[in-house]
Amino acid sequence: MAIKARVLAAVTRLVAMLLAPIAFCRASGRARFLACQWASGLRFPAEDLRGLAPETLTAFTHARAETFWCGGQLIGLTSGYRDAAEQHRIFTEEVRRTGSVSVARRRVLPADAVDDGRPPMNADPTEEPGRQP
Repeated sequence: MAIKARVLAAVTRLVAMLLAPIAFCRASGRARFLACQWASGLRFPAEDLRGLAPETLTAFTHARAETFWCGGQLIGLTSGYRDAAEQHRIFTEEVRRTGSVSVARRRVLPADAVDDGRPPMNADPTEEPGRQP
């Protein structure tokens, strides 16, 4: 992780910890959740979650809070769209970074990946990883 990203992550965690007492006053049972959402909003100002379905929004914000407090990871959602050239560039960078196409595909799909309307191979955690429905 680049130094800038590490610094931003540390600052975001610090801000969340500082906001937790204020969040506790607002909603004592959801203080950590609110503090995470507020800090993440400051860290990812371009994030716009208004277009998500209500159940998707709930799942995303709860997953973000869980990974933030339990795993120390920041999750931001800024855009779900990339043109094919940008997706190819990201995939190529991941192949270069990992040294393997198969390893890179675990994190980034190539631009020519077919969207057949089915979920990704590991979308259901109850299923065996890598098993296609």
